[in-house]
Amino acid sequence: MTEGCWLLSRNNPLHYSEEELALRRAFISEADRLLRNRFGDPPIKKQSDPLDTLIITILSQSTSDHNRDLAFSELKRRFPTWERAAEALESEIADAIRSGGLANQKSQRIKEILVWAREKSGGYGLDWLKDIRLDEAIEILTALKGVGIKTAAVVMCFAFDAEIFPVDVHIHRICRRLGLAPLKAAAEKTHQLMQPLIPPGRCKAFHLNLLILGRRICRPSNPKCEDCPLSEICPYFIYSDFS
Repeated sequence: MTEGCWLLSRNNPLHYSEEELALRRAFISEADRLLRNRFGDPPIKKQSDPLDTLIITILSQSTSDHNRDLAFSELKRRFPTWERAAEALESEIADAIRSGGLANQKSQRIKEILVWAREKSGGYGLDWLKDIRLDEAIEILTALKGVGIKTAAVVMCFAFDAEIFPVDVHIHRICRRLGLAPLKAAAEKTHQLMQPLIPPGRCKAFHLNLLILGRRICRPSNPKCEDCPLSEICPYFIYSDFS
């Protein structure tokens, strides 16, 4: 299985033959099994509010989870409702989210998103997104400034339980090391390549376990390959010289 995946990574990344698709799906299922053996099935929180999820994901850009959470908590403390936040000045929103970094840029995007949400539904609910096709919802969300495919996928996956697999910076790195995406692929291409491979019902759990792997073990530099549950099937480890 390992050698097959390594060879597949050199093929045309835009098209899967039936054989390639079956091989890659089997590889993903094995990776999912190995991650569950090490980390277990991650606790899955109940569906989150879609607008909360969208704003939190905007805040998460280029910062740590800790700083993101601080920024969101302070934003909600100063503006207990999204209506109050929408009526605030961008500078006031920026002051509230300063701990999350890029406050001026993110405050502008948050303000624009809140105005958009109000204009679309007359309020601040995004539940209407679940009533349209997933590809349409993704297209609508990614048309918003500052919302890429990763952010849109997070919203649809975690707020609506949609069968979509978010690819963040950690997962993008892991997928390239596993040979599932070309080494120079953009994150958007990795997202496209991974969607048909994830077993039904495993998008959230596999995503969360890969996040754990990326943060603890498969780090950008000095990865702990000898401690990795995927080392036995990972081309990056098997074909690299760590001696």
